Amino acid sequence: MDRERSEKFRELLHGKLDELLNEAGKTVVDMSGAKEENFPDPTDRASLETDRNFLLRVKDRERKLITKISEALKRIDDGTYGVCELCGEEISEKRLIARPVTTCCIECKKEEEEQEKGRGA
Repeated sequence: MDRERSEKFRELLHGKLDELLNEAGKTVVDMSGAKEENFPDPTDRASLETDRNFLLRVKDRERKLITKISEALKRIDDGTYGVCELCGEEISEKRLIARPVTTCCIECKKEEEEQEKGRGA
C-alpha cells in the first residue's frame, strides 16, 4: 500500500479511536457520578440494571475495537496494513473502508466463516 493511502487509513483509524476514547471517558464519568437510587418498585430497579448491563456489554465491545484499532495502527507503522494475514494478497480498499481493522481479504474471511459454520462455532 502506498504512503498516501496508508496515511488516509491512519487518519480514519485515529479519528475512530479518539471518538471511542471520548465516549468511554463520558461513560466512566456518568457511571461513577450516578448515585445508587432507592427504587421502591422492583421493576424500576430491574429496568435500571438491564440498561446498565446493556451499556457495559456495548462498552466491552468498544474496548475490543480499541484494541483492534491499535493493532491496525501498528500494522500501518510496520508496513503490513492492507495485506491479508492468510493469503498474503492485498486487501481491497473497499473492504478496508468498510472494516479498517480487518486482517483478511474478503475471500479468506468468507472461507474462514464457512469453516466455522461447518464446525458449529
